[in-house]
Amino acid sequence: MNAIIISALMGVLLMFASMATSNKQIIKNVAIVALLFLLCSNIADTYSWCTIKVNTRDMFVFTKFGLYFNSLAIAATLIYVLLSGNEIIKTGNYAAEYFTLIFFVLCGISILSSFNNLLMMFLGIEIMSIPLYILTGSAKKNLKSNEAALKYFLMGSFSTGILLMGIALVYGASGTFDIHQVAPIGANGLQHAPLLEVIGLLLIFSAMLFKVSAAPFHFWAPDVYDGSPSVFSSFMMTIVKAAGFIALINLFYIKADSLAQLWKILLFIVIIVTLVVGNITAIFQQSVKRMMAYSSIAQAGFMLFALYAINDVSKEGILLYAVAYTLATVGIFAILVKIEDYTLEGYNGLAKTQPMLAFVNAIFVFSLAGIPLTAGFFAKYYMLAAVIKTGGNAGIVLVIIGVIFAAVSVYYYFKILQAMYFNEGDAKVNNVSAGFKYGLFLLALTIIFIGIFPDTLINWFYF
Repeated sequence: MNAIIISALMGVLLMFASMATSNKQIIKNVAIVALLFLLCSNIADTYSWCTIKVNTRDMFVFTKFGLYFNSLAIAATLIYVLLSGNEIIKTGNYAAEYFTLIFFVLCGISILSSFNNLLMMFLGIEIMSIPLYILTGSAKKNLKSNEAALKYFLMGSFSTGILLMGIALVYGASGTFDIHQVAPIGANGLQHAPLLEVIGLLLIFSAMLFKVSAAPFHFWAPDVYDGSPSVFSSFMMTIVKAAGFIALINLFYIKADSLAQLWKILLFIVIIVTLVVGNITAIFQQSVKRMMAYSSIAQAGFMLFALYAINDVSKEGILLYAVAYTLATVGIFAILVKIEDYTLEGYNGLAKTQPMLAFVNAIFVFSLAGIPLTAGFFAKYYMLAAVIKTGGNAGIVLVIIGVIFAAVSVYYYFKILQAMYFNEGDAKVNNVSAGFKYGLFLLALTIIFIGIFPDTLINWFYF
């Protein structure tokens, strides 16, 4: 409960910060201190050192899994602000409001990690989504940003309607919003879920696929990620996407049995289509930003492995995957916003003009591609291992397809390396300070450390 309440309060604090000062650097520093306080308060809640007591009437269940994810999400947001805070305050004239919206997004994420009630899930999704609509259109003088915001809002509103319809059908079938309400047990020992509940869960699943940009509800993602300010695109396609998967896990780890065999068949198809669409389309992109947008769809396909394999390994894996994917993507976009040309040609010769940036960018690319000795390798390994643990021929086929498309992703990720190290050119990079380079270097070292010692991150989940 600490994270939900304090993130909302910090958002209100930042809302009024612009009244106290017009210095954007001070506002950024206040946001960093607020994130540190929020992180410490959530850790205190995780270990029951200091917890805000609120009677939620069982609408929330604060598990170690949810609280640990909160800590990871807040820490990742802190890294994001430390690296890209200067770009955030340059986006427009409303620096305090941008940080306010980020804290409100974290409030929604904290709700999604701990909900025990479908209405709370709905509130969490909307509290997380509405600020994103505003951040997407924050570059008011940019027509692409305006178009992306409008498209995101319209598509998001449509998916919200589907979500509400699904929740209404589940309530109509069970008479409760409690997600722990189980289907009745028949004489053969199998659960018999009412048809209304099955249809409702399918509608909820479809709406959530939109939120995490998984196929076939991915069509909005490339235009929205490409059109929104780059500094906010990385936040949207990492921390926010991971929160969507945590919400799916919280719900369908409990309700998947209601869908019986249909659940495995449906997920099997969704995962394959998502991997195919994301990876194949990314190959043909010349804009690095748009390529990362399509690769985020492919990464969503891998994250869905955690939903297919309902076991402890998948829970560990999704936490590791969220960290690996977030850190690498935040690092890549921190460099991308400094480069004048977002196309692959804009990276030509970066190793000659900015060797440090090229080196750390290579580490980030290696992690996204799942190369050994980076965090991304063990993230993909855990996802595949979780599916193998479930057994069955379908799981083996899914693992083989996952490995094939992991290899495909190497092809387009390495286009960036080719441009930086082997193509002739003079990449133009703006406003790169020594502190920015050191921050990126520490981030790259963190990715390598997690890649060598992944248990360090996983063990914190248990202790």
